This record gives sequence, structure tokens and C-alpha cells, in this order.
Amino acid sequence: AKEGEIIIGYYQRKKNDNIYVDLGKVEGLLPRKFQLPQEIYHPNDRIKALIKEVKKHRQSNVVQLILSRTDPDFVRRLMELEVPEIYDGVVEIVSIAREAGDRAKVAVRTNDANLDPVGTCVGPRGQRVHNIVEELNGENMDIVEWNEDPAVYIKNALNPAQVIKVEFNEDSNGCIVIVPDHQLSLAIGKRGQNARLAAKLTGYRIDIKSETAYEEYLENLANPVVEETEEASSEEE
Repeated sequence: AKEGEIIIGYYQRKKNDNIYVDLGKVEGLLPRKFQLPQEIYHPNDRIKALIKEVKKHRQSNVVQLILSRTDPDFVRRLMELEVPEIYDGVVEIVSIAREAGDRAKVAVRTNDANLDPVGTCVGPRGQRVHNIVEELNGENMDIVEWNEDPAVYIKNALNPAQVIKVEFNEDSNGCIVIVPDHQLSLAIGKRGQNARLAAKLTGYRIDIKSETAYEEYLENLANPVVEETEEASSEEE
């Protein structure tokens, strides 16, 4: 068993909210912080997890595997198992942004012009992505297409919201994304999650503005409000 692999075991016992997993020859430990928030386990429940760390205790030579179900790489490995094209390298996972137990965004790409990388990952009637979501206890998955044009990539990353345009700040890794007024709350997402995950996925700082707010912003840039100083006003008298 190596770090970064997926392993399946069975719930053995719980101590201080940490779960001990029977993996046959070795014992697994699924710490509370690496469990999905909404999961409840019972004795002999099957547990699938990522091997986060292989620990060897010096005195006893006993090997213990530290497991995780919250790591973004857990999603990566699940997708490799579920989507043969990823395992074969035809479709590549470029980036994963995840708020474990709630929502994940995955950017994929392919060099095969005849293949739709997003459709391939979603699978016929959504079956492939459904299987992954089920393993993650209902965590939402947005699979988006990576694009070498950052504006297109950012638009894709903000899915399901529509984007009118993306304006980049010349000197930094930030951008303003303009969306229709009625799409603003969808683009930002509940508790800002959609925007936060899109920023994490693309590596850009994203400032989302509605069309109306953007027009006001441009007006303010064009006509900066100049505060009259008292001296100037007294001279005019």
C-alpha cells in the first residue's frame, strides 16, 4: 500500500471521533478532520479512502495507514477508477478545487479532437459522475473544460452561471467577471462558494460584478469624483 492510492477496508471502532479501519494486514486510521462532515459509520461498514500517509512505528514496527476522504486527490483517484479515459491518459485532470462534503470543481482536458472531455467524465446519462457523487455522500461535482485561454477557462469554471465577459487586471493575477444582473447570486454561489472554488480551480483572483454594477464602476473610472478643497471654493468668491 502506497501513499496516494485508494484502499477499501471495514469500520472497526471509533475513539475520540477517529475511526479505526480494518484493512486486513494493517490498520487504517481515518482521523475526524479527514472524514466527510455528514458521514456516520456503523460496525463493519465498508470504507473507501485515500492513503494519505504510511506510518511505521519505530518501537513495534507496526504499520498504520492514515486515511483521508477529504483530500482532492481522493476525487482524482475515484475519477481514474470510474473513467477509463482518465486512467489511460486520454483525458487529463488539470485541477481540482474541493470543499469536501459539499462541492468540488474539476477541470479536465484532452488532446483528442473527437472527444468531449466533460461528457466523457459525466458518462452516459450522468452515470459516471453519479457513482462518484454517491461515493462522496452527495457532494456536488462540477466538471468543467480547461482552456488555454484564461478568459474561457474562467467562464467555464464559474459554471452554472453565464458570464458576459472577463477583464484582466494588467499587473496582477486578478480579473473582473461581468455577469447578467439576474445571474449574480448564482455566480457567487451560496456563502460565496461558486466564486471561491472557481478562483481556486483557475488560480485567478476573481471579482464578480453584475452588469449594472460594472457600468457604474466604469462611470466612476471615467468621471472620478473630485472633492473641491475649501481653498478653491474661497478663491472663487
